[in-house]
Amino acid sequence: MNISQTILTKATERGPNKSTCPSEIARQMFPADWRNHMQEVRDAAIELQKEGKVIITQKGEPVDVDHIKGPVRISIVKL
Repeated sequence: MNISQTILTKATERGPNKSTCPSEIARQMFPADWRNHMQEVRDAAIELQKEGKVIITQKGEPVDVDHIKGPVRISIVKL
């Protein structure tokens, strides 16, 4: 399973009212060196948001993905 698929699976499991942290995805996929893969996970989440599949938030509010600073959360889009 690739990073995007893993993000979608985890976000879907959590449902639209809960979120997941990018580090959860990285730890699940790359347990030995997950920190080295954080940017890949964030990049995949950004692409998924641009496709309208997830929402990236900070402090519960949608964030401008072109100007992310600090920790974020990922939620599946409510259908």
